[in-house]
Amino acid sequence: MAESKKPPRKFRPEPFSYHEVVELEIDALTNLGAGVGRIHPSSFSGEESARSWVVFVPFSLPGERVRARIWKNDSSCSHADLVEVINQSPSRRQPRCSFFTTCGGCQYQHLDYQEQLKWKQQQVNELLERMAGIDHPVEKPIPSPQPWNYRSKITPHFQKPRPDRDLNIGFLAAGSRNRIIDVPQCDIAMAALNEALPEERVRIQQTAAQGKFRKGATLLLRATAASVHTNPREVVEEQVGDLKFHFLAGDFFQNNPFILPAFVDYVAGEAATANRFLVDAYCGSGLFALSLARHFESVAGVEVSESSADWARQNALQNNLGNVTILTASAERIFEQVTFSADQTSVIVDPPRKGCGEDFLQQLFSFKPQRVVYVSCNPSTQIRDLQAFKANGYSLRKVQPFDLFPQTKHLECVATLERSPC
Repeated sequence: MAESKKPPRKFRPEPFSYHEVVELEIDALTNLGAGVGRIHPSSFSGEESARSWVVFVPFSLPGERVRARIWKNDSSCSHADLVEVINQSPSRRQPRCSFFTTCGGCQYQHLDYQEQLKWKQQQVNELLERMAGIDHPVEKPIPSPQPWNYRSKITPHFQKPRPDRDLNIGFLAAGSRNRIIDVPQCDIAMAALNEALPEERVRIQQTAAQGKFRKGATLLLRATAASVHTNPREVVEEQVGDLKFHFLAGDFFQNNPFILPAFVDYVAGEAATANRFLVDAYCGSGLFALSLARHFESVAGVEVSESSADWARQNALQNNLGNVTILTASAERIFEQVTFSADQTSVIVDPPRKGCGEDFLQQLFSFKPQRVVYVSCNPSTQIRDLQAFKANGYSLRKVQPFDLFPQTKHLECVATLERSPC
């Protein structure tokens, strides 16, 4: 079955026509949250006819039979939109949010939470095997104590106001790089944020009506124990365990406070072996450097941002942690100021989503720390980097996922590595 709608100029017409509707079984989920099915296209003939073709269908689930509309053919797979679920998975749930499937923020609201955890574990396993060639068990993900209303920070966007359209204030549409969906409340945001959001939306709409916006912008709402903050330059306070952290509201800090204590304790347990020293190589405002200080004789936090380093220093001082030193260094010279004996040192690595840069990894391997605890919000780039660790004499000891982001494709993963004896 096919529709007559004209295909995009660069549409590849094989093996399916544009907007052709196909029926297939879904047997897996990708780490981007899409269902994966296989089909034998009618256009295949001869030896090709025995070969199955992969089709990705967002919002479908393993075990379901679905009808899907093709919108793109790549050289080895196709992409389709879900049209109908013919046979429904017993794990399918009614999404809590009415914007699910249109807003791009969540991918798994339709999937039972325990099943979300199982698939995320399997996805990390597959990445390890396929990307890094590492056969190592992945632990069961630690679930978020609160799978809904857990985010302490949201950043709604809006585009340049125009008189011929409504001002949408929300998040990117699913599958879009620039279209904004209007989202008046968010079911994964903390209740305090949803309470504050209407007033902030009215403020933006009134300002836009006065013609004061020449372009679009990103808003900030961050919840702390004190209040909800909307000024990114405002100093805020977060408490993790017995420690208090101060930083600017717009700066990075882990956004699921409900799982954060267990997350930090786990990293501490993996780093704090018999080693005397700790290097926190991407220390930010000091979350790991300060939280783990009691386990080590001396701690060095290293940060490329001078402003973040200043906050880490202030936080160490205010929490009376005299064994913590915060160093500022360029990405190419992170370990130059570290004087610890490498064979008695643990290093924590918590890079941005793009993973570790080549310059950083070469410094790390030259330093040769005894143990590395690699924390990542992007298992794909983390596992890519594990190949380099393997090639430089490190053995993978443990992989522990933490579900800091329920209802979404995102996952935090902690990999523990040890330098193999020479």
